Amino acid sequence: MTPPPVARALEEYRALLAEHGLTWGEPPLSYVRLMPFLRFPKEAGRMDAPDGPGERGEPGDPGEPGEPDEPDEPGELGEAFRQVLDGGVPSGLTVLRLSAHGHRLEASVVSAVLSADPVPLILLVDSALDTGAVVTVDAVPYEIRPRGARLLEATSSSTVTVGGEAVDLAAMTRAAVPARVRLRAGFPCRWTVVSEGGQGWYPKGAPRRRDYHGIPFFHGDDLVLDVPAAEPLTVRVGRGMEYGTEEVTVTPQAWRETLVELTPERIFDAAARGWYGADLHVHLNWAGDLVAGPADAAAAQHGEDLHVLNLVAGNVSGERVYDREALQHWAGRDLPWSDAAHIARMGVEYRNDLLGHVHAFGLAAPPSTYHTGFSDAPDWPPNATACGELRELNAVLGYAHPFHGPVASPEDVIAGGRRNCSGRALVVDAALGLMDGMELLHFSELSGTVEVYRRLIGAGNRLAALAGTDTMLSFTRQETVSNPPGWERVYARTDGPLSAESFARAVRQGRTFATNGPWLELTVDGREPGETLDLSPGDHVTIRARAAGHGVERLALRTADGVLAAGPGGELVTSLVVDAPTYVVAVATGHGHPVAANGETFAHSSPVYLDVACRHVARPEDVRWCMRWLDLLEDLVSGHARLEDAAQLDDHLDLIEKARTVYAARLAITS
Repeated sequence: MTPPPVARALEEYRALLAEHGLTWGEPPLSYVRLMPFLRFPKEAGRMDAPDGPGERGEPGDPGEPGEPDEPDEPGELGEAFRQVLDGGVPSGLTVLRLSAHGHRLEASVVSAVLSADPVPLILLVDSALDTGAVVTVDAVPYEIRPRGARLLEATSSSTVTVGGEAVDLAAMTRAAVPARVRLRAGFPCRWTVVSEGGQGWYPKGAPRRRDYHGIPFFHGDDLVLDVPAAEPLTVRVGRGMEYGTEEVTVTPQAWRETLVELTPERIFDAAARGWYGADLHVHLNWAGDLVAGPADAAAAQHGEDLHVLNLVAGNVSGERVYDREALQHWAGRDLPWSDAAHIARMGVEYRNDLLGHVHAFGLAAPPSTYHTGFSDAPDWPPNATACGELRELNAVLGYAHPFHGPVASPEDVIAGGRRNCSGRALVVDAALGLMDGMELLHFSELSGTVEVYRRLIGAGNRLAALAGTDTMLSFTRQETVSNPPGWERVYARTDGPLSAESFARAVRQGRTFATNGPWLELTVDGREPGETLDLSPGDHVTIRARAAGHGVERLALRTADGVLAAGPGGELVTSLVVDAPTYVVAVATGHGHPVAANGETFAHSSPVYLDVACRHVARPEDVRWCMRWLDLLEDLVSGHARLEDAAQLDDHLDLIEKARTVYAARLAITS
């Protein structure tokens, strides 16, 4: 499954991991410096608070090196992290406390061990000393500032000293008698096996992954794993959002094998209706605590029953493009584990942190440009140039995680020019017809993204609702990016059997909805998302929406003017007299979602377009909103972009002016 060029790249990544640890030696932008802390999402998230110890911005926000109030050195970051712990010890963390009375260890749980194999430990050294200290881990010294803190990597067999005095790690583990469990569902699934205290158990050689909620998981079927005997174990099985979960408690006997047969119940069958779900934004490698190979992606895709997987090559904070060799080898071809119900492709993520990130699916060959604006490189060529090349390579394009918080005005889009990955150039690329859609569901807060989406489609841009998790398979525990692929999906209705080509056509035509669990249907006089009704003023249409699945409490129908009708989850039917061009979308929401990182159920359809007298929707308020955005974007590029000369600036401004002409023409038609 791994061709030689890809194998060599993976070996190089292993060398980077061994030398540099979790960051793989990437240039230390803020999100790289914070990578070790994001293994504790709750505590690291509190570092984002306005009154917190440091200003991190949204997850994935690169910031700028040396920004004011940004912790920089490892000790400063460790101290900032310590301040949000409130004296407690998060799951998975061991605290080594230093005081004038000596040192002591504290852990959230004592790990059971079945063999002499060492158990990984993450040490937070927390010093109450007025003087500096030196802590060594396996003969490597680490300076601890007076009353400072620092995160260190160790194992249960490590030699740790404080000022030359040995630290006894024996109390962090306890010996257990081994037993064996065999897990069988009849097809690949996602499994969780935990003992009391939340310790996870895995098959031999399986990555020790945990999701955003800290739940251990692995993928496969007919799996054998060693577990502690005579202790209750909770075994849970699931398989992506089209299935529920089943759970059982067992107490294996010493030196025996216990068979556990569990099959998750299917909630809905999208493929039977001609719909196929995709995660368009997954990274195989993007730094991390392990190196992921093709087999990891195959296990996750089949274990989550994810119909379409787009593995994107991309950079982190420097020049290196991870998985570029895989893209070069497999571009334009299905990956080896694809079958009639599962398609995997190598794609790419084009990145610029001032103007926005774009993911590409189905491209026929690698592009010439992967990123701009990193390592002091200029923010040039413009995003539109890169998108144009990707379009020529037959790629389907979508803006990735466009916005990370509420957006009430174009000023919120620009956000003072901070490099926070926001899709600021989307207003240009959508107007110029270079974009097929945008992620409505992604790893970050979605309200601003959804607001901007409605403004853009209301202003006459035909964009599909998309979804991408930004999962990084090279992380086993890292905020939302260590969730399994497909926990957010875009479903597209294909015109025939599933293939990369049929799925790409469906996305281009807008036959989609984005969801983190619910099944969502919408028809307007029988037409579905992506279709257009040609109407006359005063025509009457009937609108139907239906939602089912995880946690749906409210169903709403919206037009360009806002909410048309709303009701409890289930089915909603209403009518509309159409006097002006508009669109219709369906939205399902709720609370208590068992999988979503924030617990919120959400699904949003692409529009059914209602043209009137051969005119497309171009709501004046939305067009003016986009034109104000263009004005602010022009100021942003002129004042904040890294550019080498006036010609590079002119390239940006020319594209902005072309987009302005498009919006002005739409506004003129509606006047």
